[in-house]
Amino acid sequence: MSSLSLTLRGAARDAVDAQVPGLIDHEFASRLAAQDHTLWGAAAEDEASKRLGWVSLFADSRELLPRIAELRDQLAAEGVDRVVLAGMGGSSLAPEVICATEGVELTVLDSTDPQHVAAVVGTAVERTVLVVSSKSGSTVETDSQRRIVSAAFAAAGIDAASRTVVVTDPGSPLAESAAADGVRAVFEADPTVGGRYSALTAFGLVPSGLAGADIEALLDDAEEAFTVLAGDDDANPGLQLGSAIGGTQPLRNKLVITDAGSPLVGLGAWIEQLIAESTGKEGTGVLPVIVSDGEPELTRELDDVLVVQIVDADAEEGSSVDGDTADTVVTPHVVRTGGSLGAQFVLWEVATAVAGALLGINPFDQPDVESAKTAARGLLDSPAPEAGDAVTDGAVEIRTAGGAPVGEDLGSALRGLLAQVPGDGYVAVMAYLDRTSEARLEDVRAQFAAHTGRPVTFGWGPRFLHSTGQFHKGGPHVGVFLQITADAAEDLEVPGRPFTLQKLIGAQAAGDAQVLAGHGMPVLQLHLTDRAAGLQQVLDAVDALS
Repeated sequence: MSSLSLTLRGAARDAVDAQVPGLIDHEFASRLAAQDHTLWGAAAEDEASKRLGWVSLFADSRELLPRIAELRDQLAAEGVDRVVLAGMGGSSLAPEVICATEGVELTVLDSTDPQHVAAVVGTAVERTVLVVSSKSGSTVETDSQRRIVSAAFAAAGIDAASRTVVVTDPGSPLAESAAADGVRAVFEADPTVGGRYSALTAFGLVPSGLAGADIEALLDDAEEAFTVLAGDDDANPGLQLGSAIGGTQPLRNKLVITDAGSPLVGLGAWIEQLIAESTGKEGTGVLPVIVSDGEPELTRELDDVLVVQIVDADAEEGSSVDGDTADTVVTPHVVRTGGSLGAQFVLWEVATAVAGALLGINPFDQPDVESAKTAARGLLDSPAPEAGDAVTDGAVEIRTAGGAPVGEDLGSALRGLLAQVPGDGYVAVMAYLDRTSEARLEDVRAQFAAHTGRPVTFGWGPRFLHSTGQFHKGGPHVGVFLQITADAAEDLEVPGRPFTLQKLIGAQAAGDAQVLAGHGMPVLQLHLTDRAAGLQQVLDAVDALS
């Protein structure tokens, strides 16, 4: 295993000095390893009692390996070597990181944008196996994706059941329908492991193993690391990192995460969901902000920011509270962590559990993810509401909610929104578009950060609803929100459902805006009436802010 490294400076080191002794006295690490559900207070006991299977999953997970390998060999013998994963949040983020780090092909289908889904479905269906991952089996995005891909199989003359693999909890509606349909394989995961803690369960292992990743080594590294993380001593990196995340005083509640030469591809996105969805509730929490080297959040010192650098562990030496930081990071308040992917998974899971206890919240529920889902379902099940007054500027319709100023044109609307960022606030860009072909939109994140002097998050909808969406609504209400939507040139029907993908993604965007505005936070809604022209117009307007 690559050595698990952790270095902490500034406020992070101060938090370790202040918090770790109490955690040791409380025997937090060993009690967590023993699945003590009382660690987060009386209000969290019921949920925690059902969600601690992730600390003792290694034996059960190893039992999956022969089945996964056998199925992969069978599929390969049939010429089926393209794995498409339909899943949201914790069901897709870990496999995406595992496969990207291993350099094996995995196509993640976690969008309801018709353009994005059509591109995935229209590629190499003859050599595709679909992995449908959902704990509940009722996730509307995943169910819709399954129906569309199954129809594509049928249209190509392929028996959909023979090309479908299901990962779900025992007894879920998906488990029942999979059995009735006679799908190729069903893998039942441990129901005591929550979605965002499921990286090393069937949810992480099945799609990754089918794609060709070395999941046995992943488990080996994780299990070896966990022996260290279960110890009640001051060198425990899980206690240290958790203290840095949730125990700074005052709380540095923006966690700016950057890759600093790590071989782990995309780990920040997995950490983002784990931290945001676990801690962003009851008016508190920690907001992960994913940035690249040299971007604005790393070149200024803010008193509510802690920087995390994901490094190459081979260049680090052990676990320490000392160490140098990269010259590109101005703030002295820095965490550097490295290690194998399996080790990093369990490190961050333990640290999140520690941070939850220090913040006084339940790190295992996600009440505000449910609120956005409820609002979206309400819009799907009812006639389309009358659209509010809009200002049209070229190919962009401009609407607002929650008190954001409309402005006379796109530029003034953007400036008006950004002017509302409070001194301790942040900007969230939420793009309900195609994260593959329209990825250049992500460039606006750094431009907004430079313009406002504040941290900025960027999320592709609806995937961010299962991640930072919880913090946006459940954390401190200091965000301002830019929502970008567009119609696809061609919509997609969802077989057996009374809505299309365009209606679904529109309801998800509108429902989220509705909930945010209901909390009194400003939302600027930009709808691209001509997708390509509108996207360029937005990029030009953001360029003009500087």
